[in-house]
Order: sequence, then structure tokens, then C-alpha cells
Amino acid sequence: MDRTQNNNDAAKLAKQVGETLRGMRRERGLSLQELADITDVSKLTLGNIERGEANPSLSVIWKIANGLKMPISALMNEKQDIILARKNSGNKVISANEACTLEPMFDTTHYGSVEIHRAFLQPHSEYAPGAHQVGVIEYVTVMKGEVHIKIQDEYYHLHEYDSMKFNADQHHAYLNPTDSETVLHFVMTYTKG
Repeated sequence: MDRTQNNNDAAKLAKQVGETLRGMRRERGLSLQELADITDVSKLTLGNIERGEANPSLSVIWKIANGLKMPISALMNEKQDIILARKNSGNKVISANEACTLEPMFDTTHYGSVEIHRAFLQPHSEYAPGAHQVGVIEYVTVMKGEVHIKIQDEYYHLHEYDSMKFNADQHHAYLNPTDSETVLHFVMTYTKG
């Protein structure tokens, strides 16, 4: 994919996230300042996101989703009746340290109680999303490579096609100890808040 296509994709994602966020904020009757208070994202940044003038990082999207008690896919996925999720063709968001690229695939409802992602973890890197909101259950399967998953102070080593389920409302991180990209498949369930 060339740089022009990446810029077009980033602009499309920024516009979509901004429009969706503005709609959700208004639906909940929140001012920008109230949204800033519950998400720990500055009012200026939120305003730029809503206008499509900023392409938010993965950590900012997580903060917004956690503050609103919703899946990140509700902010990132276009609303469609039939969705075909082909590799490398959907929306992508990259972690601040560029260790992890996340591709939201599907959600089940407008604000979703389930979301599904692909994640691409770079060699010798770590992706630490921190703790999600209370009630989030995370299911992860290694589709290619291997990963160390740290939950609180415990480490779990998963190989290709190994899966794990855990409460994601505690600090956790994904570490790729290999020289190759690791591909993960995530399913996250959310309790109604």
C-alpha cells in the first residue's frame, strides 16, 4: 500500500471516528468538557477528533471507549448490514509505540456487546493496553507466531493456535519474543454498563 493510500485511509478513519464520537456524545447529552473529564482526553483533542482534524492513536481511542463504557469497534467500524472483513482492508489503528496494529472486524450491535479484532504485533515488541472497563472479558488466539501475555504479574506463553480467556479489567500486556510478526485474534465481550 502506498503512502497516498495510507493518508486517504487515515483521513477516512479520522472522519468516521469523529462523526461517530460526536453522535455518541450528543446522544448521551455530554459537553466536550464532560467527555474530557470521563475519558482523561483533553477537550482540545476531543474537539479535533470530532471535526476529523486528528487521527487518534490506539491509546486515545481506548481512553474514549473506556470512558464511554463501550467497545472501540463502536467508534471505528462503519455501520453496514453485511460486512466482509478481508485482511488489510479494514480500519486500522496503531499503538503509540507502533508495536501493535489493530484491525477491528465486527461488532454485534450499534454500540456492540462483542467486538472482534485482528492484531499484528511487531517482532520483539510489547503492546500494553492497560486495564479495560469493568466487566470486559478478552479471548485471544495466536494465529501466527507466539506471544507472552502478562496479566498483573503472571506471564503466560502461547504458541500458534493456543487460546486464552481472561478478565481484561486488570492490567495486561502482549509481548512478542520472536524475530517475526505475531498475529492475534481477539474477541472481547462487554457487559451492559
